[in-house]
Amino acid sequence: MRNDVDMTVDFAGLKLSNPVFTASGTCGYADELSDFLDVGALGGFITKSITPAPRKGNATPRIVETDSGMLNAIGLANIGLDRFVEEKLPIISQLKTAVFVNVAGTTISDYVAVAERLGGEAAISGLELNISCPNVKKGGIAFGTDPGQVEEITRAVKKAAGSKVLVVKLTPAVTDISVTARAAVAGGADALSLVNTFTAMVVDIQTRRPVLANRTGGLSGPAIRPIAVYLVNKVYEEVAKANDVAVLGLGGIRTASDAIEFIIAGASAVAVGTATFAEPNCATSLVEGISQYCIESGIRDVKDLIGSLQ
Repeated sequence: MRNDVDMTVDFAGLKLSNPVFTASGTCGYADELSDFLDVGALGGFITKSITPAPRKGNATPRIVETDSGMLNAIGLANIGLDRFVEEKLPIISQLKTAVFVNVAGTTISDYVAVAERLGGEAAISGLELNISCPNVKKGGIAFGTDPGQVEEITRAVKKAAGSKVLVVKLTPAVTDISVTARAAVAGGADALSLVNTFTAMVVDIQTRRPVLANRTGGLSGPAIRPIAVYLVNKVYEEVAKANDVAVLGLGGIRTASDAIEFIIAGASAVAVGTATFAEPNCATSLVEGISQYCIESGIRDVKDLIGSLQ
């Protein structure tokens, strides 16, 4: 069957070949999945978190499976800014897709330092501001739950990032996610990414101790998808649509049907994370599946699906 579907989307001013990204923290820095999928066939790629200095992360065990997903408490382990620039940027510059770097830290100055360093790199299309990681004692979710701090750190990073697209990743661990979404937009966010993981625990009943060394971890996978779809729609309707801000939807996406739910709910693009551990080429399969759905539904332009919830 001939494919006449226009799969391109506008994401915060960037024209992407399709609406599918990898999710930060699950697909490395650039080349780790190259044996399993064509990264260039994706609309975008989001790297692991980068902090100014290398981080070893939390003690092990730091991943545990659940019946419908997994918990992770990696703790932002990464190679640090200097090694990222020296070792990974040359690889990233060869990728034929939009690459976003997930930026993390424990202080606002940490985030600003990474943004300033990467703001002038042509290979980088944008930055994803990680203010929602539940697995670190400083920074992360501590920033993302306070609207005042969300606005402050977003404004500081936006200024440091220059012309780069700034995506702010929101935590679901708040009373009203639209409040923090508005704060991010007030601070200059070009796009919003949601949702990050939910804080959770698994207990070993033999030892009566938490399985994770960190005690708690971030729950991801199919278990959170219906909640994530709801929160994406809420933010789209209450904040993003009126402010012309793009939404990146994520949380438990495994199939094209899952991705299409997010797009109908208001996401301009979607990101796949946990599913890649079981199916490394999941993201490219989604591109094909979304296209096929459009063909079968008589939809000529995937953009017509965005925010089309009745």
